[in-house]
Amino acid sequence: MDDLLTEFLTETNESLDTVDNELVRLEQNPNDKAVLDNIFRLVHTIKGTCGFLGLPRLESVAHAAENVLGNFRDGKLTVNSELVSLILQALDAIKVILRGLEESGAEPEGDDDMLIAMLDEAAAGKLSPAPAAEPVVDADVARSETEKMLGRALKPGEVSLEELEAAFASAPGPEEMAEEEPAPAVAAPTATAAKAPAKAGAAPAAAAASGAADHGDSKAANQSIRVSVDLLEDLMNLVSELVLTRNQLLQTARRHENSEFTVPLQRLSQCTTELQEGVMKTRMQPVGNAWQKLPRIVRDLSHELGKKIELDMHGAETELDRQVLELIKDPLTHMVRNSADHGIEMPADRAAAGKPETGHIRLNAFHEGGHIIIEIIDDGRGINTDRIRQKVLENGLVSEAELEGMSENQIQKFIFHPGLSTAEKVTSVSGRGVGMDVVRSNIEKIGGTIELESRMGQGSRFAIKIPLTLAIVSSLIVGSGPERFAIPQISVLELVRVMSGGEHVIEHISNTPVLRLRNRLLPLVRLDKVLGLTPASSDDAANDNDQCFVVVAQVGAFTFGIVVDEVFDTEEIVVKPMAPILKDLSVYSGTTILGDGSVIMILDPNGIAKATAAVQDSEASDTLEMKGRAADSEQESMLVFRAGSDNPKAVPLSLIARLEEIDVATIEHSHGRPMVQYRGNLMPLMTVDPYLQLKTEGHQSVLVFADGDHVMGLAVDEILDIVETELKVELTADMQNGRLGTAVVAGKITEIMDVGHYLKLAFKDHIKTKSNEGHAASRRQPPRVLLVDDSSFFRNMLKPLLRAGGYEVTCVSSAEDALALRDKGTAFDLIISDIEMPGLSGFEFAEEVRQNGRWAQVPMVALSSLASPADFDRGREAGFNDYVAKYDRDSLLNVLEEQLDFARGVAA
Repeated sequence: MDDLLTEFLTETNESLDTVDNELVRLEQNPNDKAVLDNIFRLVHTIKGTCGFLGLPRLESVAHAAENVLGNFRDGKLTVNSELVSLILQALDAIKVILRGLEESGAEPEGDDDMLIAMLDEAAAGKLSPAPAAEPVVDADVARSETEKMLGRALKPGEVSLEELEAAFASAPGPEEMAEEEPAPAVAAPTATAAKAPAKAGAAPAAAAASGAADHGDSKAANQSIRVSVDLLEDLMNLVSELVLTRNQLLQTARRHENSEFTVPLQRLSQCTTELQEGVMKTRMQPVGNAWQKLPRIVRDLSHELGKKIELDMHGAETELDRQVLELIKDPLTHMVRNSADHGIEMPADRAAAGKPETGHIRLNAFHEGGHIIIEIIDDGRGINTDRIRQKVLENGLVSEAELEGMSENQIQKFIFHPGLSTAEKVTSVSGRGVGMDVVRSNIEKIGGTIELESRMGQGSRFAIKIPLTLAIVSSLIVGSGPERFAIPQISVLELVRVMSGGEHVIEHISNTPVLRLRNRLLPLVRLDKVLGLTPASSDDAANDNDQCFVVVAQVGAFTFGIVVDEVFDTEEIVVKPMAPILKDLSVYSGTTILGDGSVIMILDPNGIAKATAAVQDSEASDTLEMKGRAADSEQESMLVFRAGSDNPKAVPLSLIARLEEIDVATIEHSHGRPMVQYRGNLMPLMTVDPYLQLKTEGHQSVLVFADGDHVMGLAVDEILDIVETELKVELTADMQNGRLGTAVVAGKITEIMDVGHYLKLAFKDHIKTKSNEGHAASRRQPPRVLLVDDSSFFRNMLKPLLRAGGYEVTCVSSAEDALALRDKGTAFDLIISDIEMPGLSGFEFAEEVRQNGRWAQVPMVALSSLASPADFDRGREAGFNDYVAKYDRDSLLNVLEEQLDFARGVAA
């Protein structure tokens, strides 16, 4: 079933469950306007979605029910039990249609004319209420009254006057007796039939109820269940053991080539990997779960401190492992409190500094290279470097001479030192610096880092970088002396082989080993020295350049190299906790069991850096390198590769999203073009020249380029190097072959490739020429569009449509969120808004935008299922420039282009 249809079924069934309950509440309290508005909005959304997806039968029933609810809301009809029952019948009919839609993917056949006629008459106020019940005659009382009037008892066979009148009234007259003919099996719906909802509507209601009873709840509405966290943890442990067993079997298979178990083991390995990824997804939770208490905390602090503070949160839907999420809640809370207390100034101070009186704290979360980055940014006073310098000297942390040689950022990082605080007095709120050492320690315990940027008077930015999960990680297995260790690949940037007479050699500066890597000095630490595998006093300078390997690792913003003797393989390992007796050893982060059954230690690059002061050395070398490179700002990192010939080719490294080794067995073809399934999407594979062929066996090296939603792979033969060079390109006369020109890179003539050329070939619509569709081709930048809609279904559906039309889209779920963007100064070229929304409606939103503010002149387009002439007129009165039916996608794109053209003409 189509994903959009599945999402529609799920959302609609949830809405129907809500409407059922709300209608009961409305019947009990007909004057509850909030309940009525909620019912109308949900039914309105269902109707609009049906129209968009092309479901006419469903739309007709929902539209008829919406008309009745609209008259309730406008006061034209009074809520009563009969009308509520009629709407419930319509909902039951909708459920039956949904069930058929779910089973077959198309609307089931059926006739809803009678039900729709009843709803239309109800909306028009023509539906008569049920006739009042005739009074019941009490025979004993009536006989007694008649006997009193006659003065005697009634004889046998005599009846009272009241009984006689009741019998006469109930007897059919001549005209009615003439009409009592046998009725046909199926009668056409008439106004008379519609006037008896209790009888005529019984059949549809009974059929719907019967269908509900026979089929149970909708399958689409029950696609999620609640599972105990303990059960997920047990399942994760079992999968971890399965991964270990898989690794052991693969290790055994490597020792026995051409074994009959090779193919089954490959299949087992694939299934284990997929199972592991599936279980890992069950542990993922939105990072917004850790932010739920922060708005209340900031609100209370603003009142307590007498400040005006607003908290903006972005990327709350970014997911990470539940275990990691729990561990970062406290550090995040502490840092937000610090920003509110010591970052944001008092309103008077901000006004004096030329800032708005209201300070902003911004939380931002996003994925980057297998990590989660969480930013805490404030526009406050920043960190007082002079104050920190004074405190550092008072506490005797470094000498004045050492302090003079440090950069401003290095001095600011002393706020992470235990016990150092710049607060002038102790308050109930933690000061910037008080407890920041605990924050950094807690983050580093989960393999994360924290970076700091601050400018006096402008604000501060803290960036927390943490792994997605702690349970199963891909690691590099290395050897040092007689032992093996695992280094998480998430911390490894690259591997460099060192040998006498080779390209890379280890040098010594002030008795400190360094590696000159691409004209940059990289401080080194020997793993055997750090772990005590060899005496610390031994002199290794003589044999440093014997064959060894340097693992280039990253700690925060700095890099350093770990010298190891051997590199064995990469392996997915299951992280086991450290034994209590070893928990204080910062160079280790855990233990694991390899495929051969060996128990080895997992190294923590953060701990190694602290144990050897590599970070400080790296900072010093960075400073030297920055001075050496200041005179040459044209240096650019280039990835050099070979493809199709021995002539080297290069592309800017910044354009490459990832380097991949793709199994050629996974390459498929569509319309004669090679494709692979890559991270949930189809990725076309291109070659540098059309006559070149992909490999037929083994693995194919691929450079992955991503431009928005377009992801393309460029197949290469071999990746040669990464070179920093001053790029001077001689442009060729003909750029149609994918080459920008030639340049000298690393002393060799190198072809510089045009990545845009291959993106055009891979995606014919990558750069559209819309000569007959307005001025899209002349846009230098995509127009910025704000989409306001409370339905996640519509947001998800319209976002790719607008992006395909060449627009940069920002989505919000309410008018209040949209106005918050306006108040922050965010600019847009167009605004698209739904009409029926909780809180501020679309009409009220448009009126607010047009009254004042920086968006007063921005074109606004209403997008709604309410598409009558009266709705159009009301929309224009509220301030909308145009009004488009929600299901008319072509008209929407045309209207947006027209509004852009008109706005350009006014600006010109």
